[in-house]
Amino acid sequence: YFADPYSSWQRGTNENANGLLREFFPKGKNFAEVSEEELIQALELINNRPRKCLGWKTAYESFMEALSHLS
Repeated sequence: YFADPYSSWQRGTNENANGLLREFFPKGKNFAEVSEEELIQALELINNRPRKCLGWKTAYESFMEALSHLS
């Protein structure tokens, strides 16, 4: 699947993830200057954020729930 250029509404999930990252790293930030620890901390906070689309569970909680149903 390829979205059209300058059509952000066609890439909703991607744009949402970009927005979440921009809370930690403002536009224009040189990622070469971001330490691995800073990146890990930001990703940890993003991935452990409750999501409306998951019934206010975190991605981890939803994943573990799905795994428990497989057994």
